Amino acid sequence: MESVRTLDKAAGTASNPFPLTLAALLSPGRPLVMGVLNVTPDSFSDGGRFLDPTVAIAHAADMARQGADILDIGAESTRPYGDPVPVSAEDEKARLATVVPEVVKLGVPVSIDTIKASTAAWALDQGAAIVNDVWGLQKDPDMAPLVAKRRVPVIVMHNREAADPGIDIVADVKAFFTRSLEIAARAGIARESIVLDPGIGFGKTPEQSIICLARFAEFKSFGLPLLVGASRKRFINSVTPSPPHERIGGSIAAHLLAVQSGAAIVRAHDVAETVQALRVSAAIEAVR
Repeated sequence: MESVRTLDKAAGTASNPFPLTLAALLSPGRPLVMGVLNVTPDSFSDGGRFLDPTVAIAHAADMARQGADILDIGAESTRPYGDPVPVSAEDEKARLATVVPEVVKLGVPVSIDTIKASTAAWALDQGAAIVNDVWGLQKDPDMAPLVAKRRVPVIVMHNREAADPGIDIVADVKAFFTRSLEIAARAGIARESIVLDPGIGFGKTPEQSIICLARFAEFKSFGLPLLVGASRKRFINSVTPSPPHERIGGSIAAHLLAVQSGAAIVRAHDVAETVQALRVSAAIEAVR
């Protein structure tokens, strides 16, 4: 399983000198693995482990060697469980300042995980190739115009301020996606640049996260690539009590089922294990 390594610089423009189209990203025709790099002190799974830029860069290099196709870097914890601590754009960029340029040098497409357009713009200037917005273009009004101007792939994730156990969560996700796609269209974002992420764990009860995974195939109705990010999430603990770092088995189980239901990208903390699981699953399917 070769990782996606090459950016097509021939098609560069002033607003996007290092373009990576979504079609090129997905061209291997297999599920891609997005490795998670949190340069934060308070992320739910690995907060503080990679706050030191040297450690963060080394971890990114490890994930690249393990087969990550994308490296997703975030400097503000979104903490799907518990209250995240807001971070200013200046602090966010300060945490990223050393890390992003060095990780870009690894040759693996870099995704910037942020809800702030100014942070996304800075990261794109440093060579990041993808914007990952956990509020699906609905938090910062400048985000959609930025993505349109830069002509980069964008990951649109479903989110809610708080979980509501009484709602049909799949219907809620679909309605959110519809709003996000309307925002994208008004801003001029090409539809073929958009990936949808139902946001496992975000604004959802554990039961609702499981429902989203069980009905994952329904999100294919939008005709867009889907991302799944179930890695180490709390719903696993609701099935089999375990701290985040002991949820690798549950993460892989959820990711494999989501891939069978159409996921094109898997966002994972444990890259080597996820790559191995996808390879073995693909080998079995190939002879089936």
